[in-house]
Amino acid sequence: MDRNQYRIDDYTIENQTHKKKMALARGRGRTLPKPALEKQMYHLLPHRSLPGQTESRKKTPNLDKRELLLDYHQAYLSRQISLIVRREVLNGRAKFGIYGDGKEIAQIAMAKVFHPGDFRAGYYRDQTFMLATKMLTPQQLFAQLYAHTDITADPSAGGRAMMGHFGTRLLDDDGEWLPQTDRHNSSADISPTAGQMPRLVGLGYASRLYRELDELKKLDGFSQNGTEIAFGTIGNASCAEGLFWESLNAIALLEAPVVLSIWDDGYGISVPNEIQFAKGSVGPLLEGFRRRPGETQGFNIYQVRGWDYRALVDTYQKAATGARRDQIPAIIHVTEMTQPQGHSTSGSHERYKSAERLAWEAEHDPLSRVRSWLLAEAVAGEAELAEIEAEAKEEAETARSAAWQAMAEPHNRAVGDLISLLEDSIEESRQKEELQRIVQQLEEGRVESQNRRPLNKEMLQSAHRALKMLQSETHPQQELLRNWYQQQLAAGQERVSSHLYSHSAHAAQKVKTIPAVYAETPKRVRGFEILRANFDALLTRDPRVCIFGEDVGSLGGVNQAVAGLQEKFGPLRVADTGIREATIIGQAIGMALRGLRPIAEIQYLDYILYALPTLADDLATLHWRTRGGQKAPVIIRTRGHRLEGVWHSGSPMAALLHLLRGINILVPRNMTQAAGFYNTMLRSDEPALIIERLNGYRLYEEMPLNIGEFTVPLGVPEVLRTGDQVTIVTYGTMCELALDAADRLRDLAISVELIDVQSLLPFDIHQSIAESIKKTSHVLFVDEDVPGGASAFMMQQVLEVQGAYWWLDAEPRTLTATPHRPAAGTDGDYFSKPNTEQIVETVYEMMHESDPQRYPAIWSKEMIVQGPWTIPFAAAGHN
Repeated sequence: MDRNQYRIDDYTIENQTHKKKMALARGRGRTLPKPALEKQMYHLLPHRSLPGQTESRKKTPNLDKRELLLDYHQAYLSRQISLIVRREVLNGRAKFGIYGDGKEIAQIAMAKVFHPGDFRAGYYRDQTFMLATKMLTPQQLFAQLYAHTDITADPSAGGRAMMGHFGTRLLDDDGEWLPQTDRHNSSADISPTAGQMPRLVGLGYASRLYRELDELKKLDGFSQNGTEIAFGTIGNASCAEGLFWESLNAIALLEAPVVLSIWDDGYGISVPNEIQFAKGSVGPLLEGFRRRPGETQGFNIYQVRGWDYRALVDTYQKAATGARRDQIPAIIHVTEMTQPQGHSTSGSHERYKSAERLAWEAEHDPLSRVRSWLLAEAVAGEAELAEIEAEAKEEAETARSAAWQAMAEPHNRAVGDLISLLEDSIEESRQKEELQRIVQQLEEGRVESQNRRPLNKEMLQSAHRALKMLQSETHPQQELLRNWYQQQLAAGQERVSSHLYSHSAHAAQKVKTIPAVYAETPKRVRGFEILRANFDALLTRDPRVCIFGEDVGSLGGVNQAVAGLQEKFGPLRVADTGIREATIIGQAIGMALRGLRPIAEIQYLDYILYALPTLADDLATLHWRTRGGQKAPVIIRTRGHRLEGVWHSGSPMAALLHLLRGINILVPRNMTQAAGFYNTMLRSDEPALIIERLNGYRLYEEMPLNIGEFTVPLGVPEVLRTGDQVTIVTYGTMCELALDAADRLRDLAISVELIDVQSLLPFDIHQSIAESIKKTSHVLFVDEDVPGGASAFMMQQVLEVQGAYWWLDAEPRTLTATPHRPAAGTDGDYFSKPNTEQIVETVYEMMHESDPQRYPAIWSKEMIVQGPWTIPFAAAGHN
C-alpha cells in the first residue's frame, strides 16, 4: 500500500488532510474531535468493498418469508436470554453471566451451513449458534447459568464450567462413542483465550484423513468420506494470542477443511483494536494467509458486516462450499459487531466506551438493523414482528423458570429430609433451642429459594453443626442424621469430581496385562529398534494410529525409532510437522475427538512447556469438565531426563504432575517398558504422556517375540532388587544408577530393595511400596526433579496415602537434582543430577543414624549429604 494511504481494517482512504477525514465523518452525520475521530474512524467511514468482502446488494437465494421470520425469532430469543442472564446475576440468583448479544445474526448465518457430522471449536459468545443448531436448548443454557450439576440439565458440563462453555455429548453413559455423522457436534469449550484454536487444527485435519486414507473407510460413525467441516469461532482480541497464529499456520499447511469466524466488536474487554493489533485490526494481518489463484495452500478470506443478514448468509454459503467440496479453509472476519451489555456481568462497558461509540453500537445493533430491513422489504409488518418478539420473550422466561425449578426442587427435597431428621431429634435432645434455630434457618432458606440460589453447601453446614451439637448424645436419630450427611457429602463430591479418568470398559487400569514373551536365546538389539518394531506393529494392526511430530517423518525421529515407517505407511500416517508444539498437541486432541488414535511427539521433554497450556487447560480436563461426555485418547511421546545441557535434560516432573491430572504420566526405565506402555494405552481410551529415557536408545535390550502385543500395567511398581534394610523408590534413568548403587551398598553390608514406580500417574495403586517399607523400615526417594518436586509427590503418596510412616525407624529421605537447571557436559550432569555416589552416601548415612555401631561414620560429622550437594551438618537441622 502507498505510504500516503490511510488503512483502517477493510477501508482504505487517502490520508491527505485532517479536513478530509472530518468531511468523511460528517458524511456519516457525525463530527468528532480529531483524537475521537481517529479512534472511531473504523465505524464512521463509508463502507467500501475490498476483494473477499461480500456485497449486501447481492440477492441471497433460498430465503423465504417463513425462514426469515424464524431466524428473526431465534435471534430475538437469544437476545432475551442475554438480557435475562444479566438480570439474574444482578438480582443475586446467579454468580456470573456472559452472553452472545450483538453476535446473533452472524451466528444464525453460520448455523445454516453447519451440517450433521460437522464440529465446532468455539468460545463463550456462541449461544445463538448453539440454539440455532439445536445443540442447546434455552432451558439448558439457563441451567448452565445456575450451575445445575445434573448432566441432563446441563449436558455440556454438568455444572462444572461457567456459563457459555458449550459442548455436546460424544459418549454414551458407558463411555462408548456415539455416532458423530448423524448429529451436530461441539467440542467442549475452555475459558483461556484462543485455547480452542489448537484442537480446531485436528478437528479439521481429521476430515482430510478420512477422505484420503482408504484404510479408514471401514470405520463407522465418525465421518462420511471426510466431507465434514470444523467450524471455529474466536473474538477479535483473542486473535492477538500466539495460539491463534500458530493454529492458522498449521491449518493452512495441513489444508484442513476449517471455517473460522472472527467476531469483531472492536474491543477486548476495555482494550480497543488499536492497542490489540498493528494496523489497528486483525484484518490486514491476515492477508498473508490469503489463498491466491494458482496456490494450493492458504485461506479463502472474507469480510462481512455483522448486521448484514443477506451478506452474512451468502458469505457463509461460499465459505462452507469451498471447505466442504474443495477442502479449502476459510476465514470470515465479521466486522462492525456490537456488544450491547458489555463484556459480562462483571463490569460496565460505559466505563471505557465513548458516548460516540455507544451511539454507534445502538445504531448498528444487528437486531434493530434486521428488524428495519424486514419492515423495509415488506417481509413482515409491525404487528407481526411485535407478535414474534412477544412469543420469544415468553419462551425465554418460561425456559428460565423451568431451569430454576429443575435446579431448586432436588435441593428443597433434600432440605425437607434434613428438617424431618432434625425435628425428630429435637424432642430427645438437650440442644432443643439451637436445633430449632437451625430448622428455622433451613425453612427460611427453602422459602427464599425462589429469590436466591439454594446451596448444598449451606445445607451441609447446617447438618454438620447439628451433628456436633448431638455428638455427646445418644438416640436413634443421630445415626440416621450422620448417614444422611455422609450420603449427601458423597453425592456432592461425585457431582464435582467424577470422571477425571475413564469409567468405561476401556479404562487404562482395566487393560489386560500381557507379559513380554522371549525366545530361549533372545535377540539383543538397541532400544530404538524395539520401539521401531513396536510402532510398525501398531500401525499395521490399527488403521486409526497416526504418528507425527518434528523430524518424525522422513528422518524417522531424532533417535530413529520411527525410521522407515513413513515410506511404509505414507506421509499422512507417519508425518513431519513444523516446530509448533502447542498445535501438535491440539492436532492430536481434535483427531482423537473424531475417533482416531494419534501418537503426537514432542521432541524433548523440555519443549513440552510450549504445549503446556493446551495440555493442562484442554486435554487434561476434557473428560472431567464434560462429566464423561467427551474423551480424547491422545498419546504424547517425548524423551527426557538426561543428555546434555539446560534444555535437553530437564525433568520438570512436579509441574507436569500437578498441572496434568487427568493424563496418565508414564516413566519407563527402558524402551521395552516404553513399548509396553504404548500397547497398553492404545487398548485404552485415556490420554497419556510417555517419557522415554533419553540416554537409553543405544543401550541393548532383549527383543520380545510378541512385539506390539505385550502390555505394561499402569500404577504397578516393579521390584528390581529385593532387600530388607532400605527401600529406594525411583523411576526412569535413575533406576540404572540406583542398581549400581545397590551393588556398592551390598559390599558395605547394606541390603537395598529397589523399586521402579514405572508410572507417576497413577501411582502404586496396590500400595506395594508401603509393604516394602514394613520390611525395611527405611525409605529413600530418588528423583531427577528439583528439590520438593516429584520426590515430594512420591513421599506424600507413600507416607500419607499408604500410611507407611507407621513402619519407619528413621526419617524418610529424598535425593534430588539441584534447584537449578542441569548444566552442560558430562561433569555438568554429574554435579546437577543425583549420581551413584550420592545414593551410596545417603543410604549409608541413613543406616549410620539407625545403627552407628554397625555402620560407623565414614565422613566427618560436620558434613552430611542432602540432595546432590553437600551442606554443613548443623544447617541440615541435626544436633
